[in-house]
Amino acid sequence: MRALLQRVRRASVTVDGQTRGAIEGGLLVYLGVAAGDTEVDARYLAEKTRSLRIFEDATGKMNRSLADTQGAVLAVSQFTLLADARKGRRPSYSRAAPAETARALYGYYIEEIRRLGLSCEAGVFQARMEVSSLNDGPVTILLDSSSPSF
Repeated sequence: MRALLQRVRRASVTVDGQTRGAIEGGLLVYLGVAAGDTEVDARYLAEKTRSLRIFEDATGKMNRSLADTQGAVLAVSQFTLLADARKGRRPSYSRAAPAETARALYGYYIEEIRRLGLSCEAGVFQARMEVSSLNDGPVTILLDSSSPSF
């Protein structure tokens, strides 16, 4: 499972002209679910999302977490994070989980974020979405639950 975290001052997601989720300060999280991912992966990424120290303290050092800042999460499903573009000109998405598995784990990630005490807004799974954000920093971090370095 991959999560691309962007520190934002604000972010929103719109579907068919209607705002479905919006936050003021926190993290915009694009979430891609790979074949073979489980609730363990989603829980791991939710905890990392909550506790990663990527917000500035009073001295300007990135030393505070989302939990410390009382920031919010806007979670957007994005299977294209699993793209493999090493061969040819068209990315392969063969690593992405089937839609029903991805939907369930995307929902589980959102539930875990909320269970951890954070406010979480969300996009609409499999919808064509328009995402707006004002990046802060910019700070963008890619997390992968299957990476051996984690």
